[in-house]
Amino acid sequence: MEYEILHHAEAVTAQRIAQAEHIKGRHHAKVVMIRSGDQRLMTVLPADHQIDLEKVEKVVGKSVSLDRESEFKSLFPDSAIGAMPPFGNLYGLPTLVDKHLAEQDYIVFEAGTHTDAIIMNYRDYEKIVNPQVEDLSVKLHPMKGA
Repeated sequence: MEYEILHHAEAVTAQRIAQAEHIKGRHHAKVVMIRSGDQRLMTVLPADHQIDLEKVEKVVGKSVSLDRESEFKSLFPDSAIGAMPPFGNLYGLPTLVDKHLAEQDYIVFEAGTHTDAIIMNYRDYEKIVNPQVEDLSVKLHPMKGA
């Protein structure tokens, strides 16, 4: 399995990180934490998409909400907030990947910091994490002038 580590200027939003790395948003995997009752789920979607909670509810079969950083940050003691790698399996979390990300040949994701990212073949990622692939998001419309 091959991967490459990329270093970039500090960036906090997934779209800005994708720009800093000169990677298209559709390849950049961002993590969105979801809560359903007492259960937490890690969802992984392209940076140019946003989570659609109604779609997630259909997949999970019960109501869901966005989890708060203050409530989940203790689950990722080895990562900066918002830079958790998309490996829910390492943290005992069910991992759902958006189908649009699963269609890419490679993905890029934060490596626990806001300045390091990893580029990896999507099939290798899938072998490691064995995520559930579903339709979870809607594409963001580009801002005028962006």
